[in-house]
Amino acid sequence: MLAFARDLPNVCSLAGLLAALLALYFAIRGVYPAAMMALLWAVVFDWSDGRIARRMSARTADQRAFGAQLDSLIDIVSFSVVPALLLLSLGRFSVWFVPGAFVILATGVIRLSYFNVFGLLGESTYRGLALDNNVLVVALLFVFEPLVGRGAFAIVLYVVLMVLAGLNVAPIETPKPGGRWYYAVILYALMLSGIYGWRLA
Repeated sequence: MLAFARDLPNVCSLAGLLAALLALYFAIRGVYPAAMMALLWAVVFDWSDGRIARRMSARTADQRAFGAQLDSLIDIVSFSVVPALLLLSLGRFSVWFVPGAFVILATGVIRLSYFNVFGLLGESTYRGLALDNNVLVVALLFVFEPLVGRGAFAIVLYVVLMVLAGLNVAPIETPKPGGRWYYAVILYALMLSGIYGWRLA
């Protein structure tokens, strides 16, 4: 098993899992700028593992299959578990936020299960909004959290995440970004990390 984990794209995927774990840790502690930074880099690692894998022509069929499953399972943690816990934490673990957290988890699991079975529509089109887009939206939204106040922002986040969860499983077609979008996401992560790092200083 560990031999598969040493495969370079899978190492990148596991780095994303570490970033997700840090996001969970900081979300539980209420250090939301740090949680956003970690979550953004979980997206970057998620985008990077596929690019690395496509450049490695010598990978075996078993390595590719293992990598696909590993990536999907890590996506559940990064883009379903972390946002759900983030919502619960911001809502001070009120029982009223539990249904929202469940919706986030359920739609994430349903979406990834559907994708694992049916894949893309064509070569570069998803059915529904990809889960990593949720993080990109939430990370930008948190920039305005100090201006709104934590209580009101928790409600705003609740509503936004419910809308995104609906889009994740909606019968809509969304493009799978690639090429220059990869560098745009890295730049986006760097810019927002700079803002959140400044807040932590």
